[in-house]
Amino acid sequence: QVQLVESGGGLVQTGGSLRLSCAASGRTFSGYAVGWFRQAPGKEREFVASISRQSGGTYLADSVKGRFTISRDNAKNTVYLQMNSLKPGDTAVYYCATRGGSYFATTPSDYDNWGQGTQVTVSS
Repeated sequence: QVQLVESGGGLVQTGGSLRLSCAASGRTFSGYAVGWFRQAPGKEREFVASISRQSGGTYLADSVKGRFTISRDNAKNTVYLQMNSLKPGDTAVYYCATRGGSYFATTPSDYDNWGQGTQVTVSS
């Protein structure tokens, strides 16, 4: 079992940037693909980005392409989500999650372990 803790959320103005971190402990982190999801009030949890075990592959939702970047440092057991040019529509709780299969998975049920989430609020 991998334990996940997200951090780096906060309040930012439109056009600003934040970098979220997902720190893992427990089993070998490099054995898992990692995804980021977000959930706004009253909405379903939606896929944001994912990364393969060894950073060879990444996949981003169309809504964040060109603005967000996902990366990982397995030596630090951490995955990052760099968010630039933030918009009010990006406001949500952001979650990271792991899965043992391919990183090319965009449905929450594809992922096994979840963190507690970190709030991102973008003001207009």
